[in-house]
Amino acid sequence: MAKESMKAREVKRARLAAKYAERRAALKKIINAAHEADEEKRAAAYEAAQQLQRLPKNSSPIRKHNRCSITGRPKGFMRAFGISRIQFREMASAGLLPGVKKASW
Repeated sequence: MAKESMKAREVKRARLAAKYAERRAALKKIINAAHEADEEKRAAAYEAAQQLQRLPKNSSPIRKHNRCSITGRPKGFMRAFGISRIQFREMASAGLLPGVKKASW
C-alpha cells in the first residue's frame, strides 16, 4: 500500500490541473501563435510565457502519475481498468472483473 500522503498528493495534482486547465491552454495558444508574427505578438507571447511560469508547478497535467485506485501502487498500472497488475490478477481470479477470464489454449 502506498502512503496516504502520496495518494493525497496525486489527488491535489489532479484538482490543480483541472482548475488551471483553461488558463494554461489560453496562455499556450498565445505562445504558439507568435512563432512567425510581428513584434507586438512576440511581446504578448513573452508576457504569456511569464504568466505560465507563475502558475503552480502541480497545475501541469504532466506531473500527474497514474496510481492504482485500490492500493495506490505507482508501477504496473493498467489504464483500461485503473488498477495495478497485482490487483487486476486478484480481481480477475475472483471473477470481479466482468468480461475478463484467464486465457487457456
